[in-house]
Amino acid sequence: MAALVALTLVVPLSAAADDGGGKSGKGGKGNGTYISPGLLENADKKPNQKLHVIIQSTAGTSGAVDSVNGLGADIRRRLQSADAVAVDITAGKLSSLAKKSGLTITPDSTVKLSATASTTQLWPYTSGNAYLWGSYTNPAPQAPTIAVVDSGIDAKRADFDGGNRVAAQVNLSSMTPNSPGDGRGHGTFVAGIAAGSAPGFAGAAPNAKIVSLDVMDDTGTARTSDVIAACDWILANKGTYNIRVANFSLHSGARTNFYNDPLDRAVEKLWFNNVFVVAAAGNYGTASGPSGVMYAPGNDPFVMTVGAIDLGTSVYATDDTAAPWSAWGYTEDGFSKPEIGAAGRYMIGAVPTGSTLVAERPDHIVSPGYMELSGTSFAAPVVAGAAAQVLARHPNWTPDQVKGALMLTARSLPSAVRGSLGVGGVNAYRAAMLTSAPNPNLVLRRFVTGDQRFDAASWLATVQASASWADASWADASWADASWSAASWADASWADASWADASWADASWADASWADASWADSAGDGVGSQPAASSAAINSLQP
Repeated sequence: MAALVALTLVVPLSAAADDGGGKSGKGGKGNGTYISPGLLENADKKPNQKLHVIIQSTAGTSGAVDSVNGLGADIRRRLQSADAVAVDITAGKLSSLAKKSGLTITPDSTVKLSATASTTQLWPYTSGNAYLWGSYTNPAPQAPTIAVVDSGIDAKRADFDGGNRVAAQVNLSSMTPNSPGDGRGHGTFVAGIAAGSAPGFAGAAPNAKIVSLDVMDDTGTARTSDVIAACDWILANKGTYNIRVANFSLHSGARTNFYNDPLDRAVEKLWFNNVFVVAAAGNYGTASGPSGVMYAPGNDPFVMTVGAIDLGTSVYATDDTAAPWSAWGYTEDGFSKPEIGAAGRYMIGAVPTGSTLVAERPDHIVSPGYMELSGTSFAAPVVAGAAAQVLARHPNWTPDQVKGALMLTARSLPSAVRGSLGVGGVNAYRAAMLTSAPNPNLVLRRFVTGDQRFDAASWLATVQASASWADASWADASWADASWSAASWADASWADASWADASWADASWADASWADASWADSAGDGVGSQPAASSAAINSLQP
């Protein structure tokens, strides 16, 4: 308790500066009284406002008590260990206190038990997120809200400040069984990576609020319609909760073209309405070569798709590679995916102790309420948190600009197979420090209509007439000196061969028996029924 009281006092004392004007610092008449400048501002602007303050006195607790005699203050608590009292006093009475000697007057502010973000893991540093966490004396700007579309979250955990940072919890799952909170455990893990704040387990953006949209049952399965319903909810409520980032650590079971997939259309609607969408690439990759990225929403060219980095054994990028199960390559429509990579192997995160993940994998528990898992599911929220950090510093940036900033500043991964992790590994700090950002979706934007819809017919007519149409998107001068322009994107993110016969556009899709389901993308948690092509990779990857 003494340590917490000291922390309460340290915040304003270390942040405040002596303005030399006679009211703060040494006091106006050399009497050694200090009043926090923030309190004085209230006194000037709102003299009748009731303030909660702590008054310390060089004459001890009794001196602090005596200092408020006759001022109409309410003494709430005597703080003997600090030679202080906690009082409620109107702001206008501070001028009288300023004339007295030997006082230190600071706000009686709330105290977070997790004072500063901390972690024992490597990924927050390699991703650049840890350098944006801030401190007592230099707090980070408030990050916007992150919507986590998943299996729900265990909101009351310390990871989410006991629920104080959980802005809303909405159950949209039509599947059963679906326990209250997070019966699966996957959503809590994802949310903790994106925005956790528990000591030793801080996430990418530990001051961001979270909206939990539960679309999965206790086995980790969701209907695509439920995921789309989550997109609808975000679109309708983004202003109320300041939602600027949405994380989808899942993928559809239907292998389709992005322009006619309903889930792709739904996430595009979010993107066009100023919500940055992050999607996991999937865990159906193989070590033998590209698998393609075939499922919504990761196949959508607008959104940012994330592959999983195996960080190796050092802090250096030289031994970072793509996890062998991380999907990569071209989509059905010829776009190169993912755009970027983030740590996704051997991640430690929060899980409810009664969740099905814990029951299925007790050997992965590292401490009560925390377990180690792998998958692109857990790479995606690293980037979601990075995007929130960028938006905290550039709130007027569009999703296109945030995507451009993250791509432009990605760190080189020389040991990764070219294209397997897009342009490289995320570097949130470098992205946040940019003053301007290019638009990597520039050439696609010309097909977005005034009512914020993608004109698929015009796009198809254009690309079928010229397989090299996308070259223009990388010809802009803003990309010319980018460190990655001569690497991943030198040939443009377009597969000419995919247009050779356009067989994908005919009725051959009509008789495909697609399952109307989505699966969580976590290679290390055995979630749901992954596509058959991924099962061997998933089984071979258990830590």
